[in-house]
Amino acid sequence: MAKHPSEEGEKPKKLSTYTIKLDDEQMDKLETILETRGWTPFDVPYSRFAFRGTDCNVTAYDKRKVVVVAGKGTEEFVVNTLEPEVTKAPRLGYDEVLHPDWFESHAGLDESGKGDFFGPTITATVIADKAAVESWIKAGVKDSKRLVDTQIIKLDKLIRETPGVAVEVFPWTMAKYNELMLKQTANVNRLLGWQHAKTLMRALDRKWVPWGLLDQFTEQPLVQRELAKGGVSNFELRMRTKAEEDPVVAAASIVARAEYVRQMADLSKAFGDKLQKGASAAVKEQGLEIVRRFGAKALTNFAKLHFRTAYEVVQSAGKLDELPLREPKERVEWER
Repeated sequence: MAKHPSEEGEKPKKLSTYTIKLDDEQMDKLETILETRGWTPFDVPYSRFAFRGTDCNVTAYDKRKVVVVAGKGTEEFVVNTLEPEVTKAPRLGYDEVLHPDWFESHAGLDESGKGDFFGPTITATVIADKAAVESWIKAGVKDSKRLVDTQIIKLDKLIRETPGVAVEVFPWTMAKYNELMLKQTANVNRLLGWQHAKTLMRALDRKWVPWGLLDQFTEQPLVQRELAKGGVSNFELRMRTKAEEDPVVAAASIVARAEYVRQMADLSKAFGDKLQKGASAAVKEQGLEIVRRFGAKALTNFAKLHFRTAYEVVQSAGKLDELPLREPKERVEWER
């Protein structure tokens, strides 16, 4: 069996990215060189051509840019063959070539708190243009799941203060959220779709753009239906997984998480201790402590009552007569 490089004491090969400016004649010369040397062509969106070699990929774009992703030892090939000035590519230039849609004026949508027992689900919409995106990339804006709370609060302030940007969050109270979610016909995804649509429409009222991007949380067009009900037209809402790679969606994820962090701080102050995120055993114990201190009905102001955890907490405290929650469905145990 072949050994993993780490087992043999080898370190992964480092890659370097270069951007090279060529004219059309040089582009043609480069393509001929790569073909005659037996490099393997492959498809890259928006590219003029792309070839794969040993430890080195070369991609040419119509904007007279060639992006070279090279392993250690291939830089000499790049310089000797292509001859123009070679400089390390700034991250911004590389992103703009590969993801031109990131730099169009558009809306980004995301949410925070959906899977947490304590605190509301926050939706956020951010609308931004190229100048804002460029400044955010340089500032380190990325998916909030890759940031700590202190970074999130700092970047939230930066995003909100960026000129020409529209930022909206949906203002929930836990009591109102629970009122809606405890109805017989309640559905988490439908409510989330409605919430996203309302947040987006408020942002579009401030700054109109032709399209937006949302991290796909359902196969159904729930948000699009709500937008149609609200009379929104000439707007395209795109949905896909890992949408937070888009800097404007990443900004929305930061704004949503920052608002969730602030609301959790307020709830923690009311509880008298730091409330835990998620839905762990420690969270369940804090739920029991809330019931013991303030009574079962007080849980309405702290937690999502449609969670199984809420029923288990109130049942364990013997308070279902005080806060009559519906018994959750039995867990399905799948056979292996």
